[in-house]
Amino acid sequence: MTDPGVPADAPPPRVSYLVFRLERRIRACLDDALARHGMTTTGYMALSELRLRDAPSSADLARIAFVTPQAMNLVIRDLEQRGLIRRDPHPDGGRALRTRLTPKGLSTLRRCDRSLDSIEAVMLAEIDGPDRTTLAETLTLCARALHSDTRP
Repeated sequence: MTDPGVPADAPPPRVSYLVFRLERRIRACLDDALARHGMTTTGYMALSELRLRDAPSSADLARIAFVTPQAMNLVIRDLEQRGLIRRDPHPDGGRALRTRLTPKGLSTLRRCDRSLDSIEAVMLAEIDGPDRTTLAETLTLCARALHSDTRP
């Protein structure tokens, strides 16, 4: 598939460049859709992880969301004030708090998920089921390869 305005003899775009462009477009759509639910993309990522994992730390959530621990602490505080999460003392004691979704948080997350489903439906409309599976598997392999990269 050729891109209008790009010379026919131009080298093909680098895969990393295409992934970056796609990520930026997804992020713009996601930011807009989530704002309608009063949610930020980072807040949505935190809620999503809380649904998947048993009480991850704020530092874990920060790494997953690609933000600083300080930024994630602000997100966590906002989500807690809005009643979307609760933080309870860790059963082993200490200063650690266990963060969990509340029923209101789960309901909000499900509404946000539907918005993401709509974005993905548009993005993947011209890709059949097997190719979608291959795409997801390939992107997962790429992410794992870079995650395990041991460059200095």
